[in-house]
Amino acid sequence: MTSPKPGSTIGRVAAPITGAAARRAEISRATKETEIALRLDLDGSGKSRISTGIGFLDHMLESFSRHGAFDLDLEVKGDLHVDMHHTVEDSGIALGSAFRAALTGEAGAFAGIRRFGHFYVPMDETLSRAAVDLCNRPYLIWKVRLERPKLGEMDTELFKEWFHAFAMNSGGCVHVETLYGENTHHIVESCFKALARALRMAVEREDRLTGAVSTKGVL
Repeated sequence: MTSPKPGSTIGRVAAPITGAAARRAEISRATKETEIALRLDLDGSGKSRISTGIGFLDHMLESFSRHGAFDLDLEVKGDLHVDMHHTVEDSGIALGSAFRAALTGEAGAFAGIRRFGHFYVPMDETLSRAAVDLCNRPYLIWKVRLERPKLGEMDTELFKEWFHAFAMNSGGCVHVETLYGENTHHIVESCFKALARALRMAVEREDRLTGAVSTKGVL
């Protein structure tokens, strides 16, 4: 499991829970490699302000926010003079942690939501799908082949690192697969959009079942 690096701090300030829970979270994370400030509202309208210092990652997270209908403010100051790895991974850690925090309320972790979500996203010649289970048992299946080593200045191997960090820290079982595709930009973008749409489905409030959607009674 991806965990905070030595010397890091993770904090959360959740919105007050009165009546229908406001599913929001704030994350502050500081290490010797990155400083991150993040605000997330799961019941937003897809508004975002993203600044990671990596243009393509900003583009992907703006798309993630829009298609998930999540309001997301994220500022990352990372050691980009070294490379992009720490900034990419730590942004996934912070966003995953925010999802977990926003879904943990008085009713218990991941209670009152649909829990499962899935979505297919076609982009020209590419088709990708994501399936998620917000079950507090994190896992990542990544069946995505990227032929080009870089998109702009970004190493394409870092995308798996972001998805892994997100899954491990959100508590979600995340499966992402590109069924076919050629254009690397389309492949990566379709994966982010598919994950966003699958999460949008999974975090929807469940009106017919109470508590955690599990025969265990708790997740």
